[in-house]
Amino acid sequence: MSITQLNTLKPAEGSTHYKRRVGRGIGSGLGKTAGRGHKGQSSRAGGFHKVGFEGGQMPLQRRLPKRGFVTLDDHLYAQVRLSDLQALPVDEIDVQVLKQAGVVGTQVRYAKVFKSGELTRKITLKGIGATAGARASIEAAGGTVA
Repeated sequence: MSITQLNTLKPAEGSTHYKRRVGRGIGSGLGKTAGRGHKGQSSRAGGFHKVGFEGGQMPLQRRLPKRGFVTLDDHLYAQVRLSDLQALPVDEIDVQVLKQAGVVGTQVRYAKVFKSGELTRKITLKGIGATAGARASIEAAGGTVA
């Protein structure tokens, strides 16, 4: 198998085709009206309507029922990795410590630790939740989750 050079790359056979040239005579198949049909808003220059507009009919996105929920409190919660805790210089960790270290945003009120990375030193979590796996890792390292 030969090594392909950047200067020899080209598209695979049959994957590219010529760009359509509209309004260039009857022989092109797109002459006269240039594929726009006869009359109407979309046949005219500048004829534009917003995406989803259906000519005054109730648009699909308004006909369908609304489902789901997006919480407005999303920015108040944060997830923290074990590896982030390992990098912190302090042993007693709460939300305020995480904010000062820049691990979580300034508006965060609640944090939860999940098991991602390694924790080798003893730490104490105060007012911070932890998943079962993260709790086991923290306790295995001699730490506590209060």
